[in-house]
Amino acid sequence: MENQNGINRRDFLKAGGMSTLALTLGTTGVLTLGSKAFADTASNPTSGFGGYGPLVPDPNGILDLPKGFHYKIISEEGGQLTNGGKIPGAFDGMAAFEGPNNTTILVRNHELSPGAANPVVGTKPFDAAAAGGTTALVVAPNREVIMEYVTSSGTIRNCAGGATPWGTWLTCEETRSETHGYVFEVDPTQPENELSRTPIKDMGRFSHEACAIDPATGYLYLTEDASPSYFYRFIPNDTSQKPGALQKGGKLYAAAIEEVTDPSASTFKTGQTFKIVWKELNPHLCREDAAAQNCIKFKKLEGAFFQAGVFWFDDSSAGAKNLGRIYRYIPATNTLELFYEATDAKDMESPDNIAMTPWGDLWFVEDGAGDDRLMGITPEGKIYPFAHNRLNGSEMAGPTFSPDGNTLFVNIQSPGKTFAIWGPFQRHNAARAREMSYAVPSKQFAPQVSDKVAAFAERNGMSILEAAAFERHGLKI
Repeated sequence: MENQNGINRRDFLKAGGMSTLALTLGTTGVLTLGSKAFADTASNPTSGFGGYGPLVPDPNGILDLPKGFHYKIISEEGGQLTNGGKIPGAFDGMAAFEGPNNTTILVRNHELSPGAANPVVGTKPFDAAAAGGTTALVVAPNREVIMEYVTSSGTIRNCAGGATPWGTWLTCEETRSETHGYVFEVDPTQPENELSRTPIKDMGRFSHEACAIDPATGYLYLTEDASPSYFYRFIPNDTSQKPGALQKGGKLYAAAIEEVTDPSASTFKTGQTFKIVWKELNPHLCREDAAAQNCIKFKKLEGAFFQAGVFWFDDSSAGAKNLGRIYRYIPATNTLELFYEATDAKDMESPDNIAMTPWGDLWFVEDGAGDDRLMGITPEGKIYPFAHNRLNGSEMAGPTFSPDGNTLFVNIQSPGKTFAIWGPFQRHNAARAREMSYAVPSKQFAPQVSDKVAAFAERNGMSILEAAAFERHGLKI
């Protein structure tokens, strides 16, 4: 099927901008919509950085957006693929790639288990009994779908994943059995080829959620949707960063925290005495190995992305009130930081897929609140809502921007719908993306901590959030 869709790898450029992060709402003035409160223009200006103003109720009762923004449903579960087959259900993680003639190629996950009503039906499945997989949509500049087709099949519960710098999609199975629980590499220009049905077993057999690649090193960072969850790193044997290189294997590690024995390490701040230690694992028994080596136990990890030297990820039910947290890991300094912890459901509840906007804000979607939203946070610490899903009980998923930054694509999972959203988005701003990566977390993001933890943070040159992260992962302070 390599040429049946008329798409050639040479027509592709890099992956489009993906994912974003979790945020909180402002505390002044609210516009009540359903069971949640949304910040008004006092904290959400209608122009400039920091939000797009209050959300306008959708007369169709589907998706509330700020004034000036529009949406179009471009794909629906049960509709027709280009080959006449049915569009599968359970839309989840996505990536956007640049295609020929100013098109955008979306690669979309389907989080389906065996027996699903609308399974992914491919011609070359990894496992014929499995219902999950991925599809692709070729979207024209006018946001009309030109072509829609299966890109991989025969996997289970394809939840999230991550785009590669070389133009492919890593789709992750959120399950674990003797034959499933792997990452697969999907090339949207070569649907259902050998690559797409070859599990990358060295990347671990566990309930995968999301992953992202550090383009400077070729190392991958992965999250696990289980309880407890572990934070993984994969170092490929082949770091050439091209299709198929990951299938050559590598080594899998999980993060741990240990006391630093060399206080003169040049990468540490004055007085900082703790860092991440990576423990090597048997990829087939990685969870057992991680537990045996006392690796960091998170509550339930979800979305992830890598941007401007930082790996961002979230824990959907962590924190003192079980509302969720956002973390960032900086490979250059080997440091893990708790960036934000929600203390009120109106600010954040159950963060899931995350993404970065072209102008440098971090965005995330909620999953599990029953009244889910797409939220944003700025490097300056301003928090704002961008969208409100009015279809109660159906999660939002897969936010990703077109390569030109003019269109946001996002899913509602069930019944599956893919939206194209456009309006007065800010322009690309790489400097703000870097600022987001290294900005000091706003004080409003800090959880309540004891005087002992606060004193420890000050004594060791840490932020309150960083000290809290160490304490809550079992470090004695």
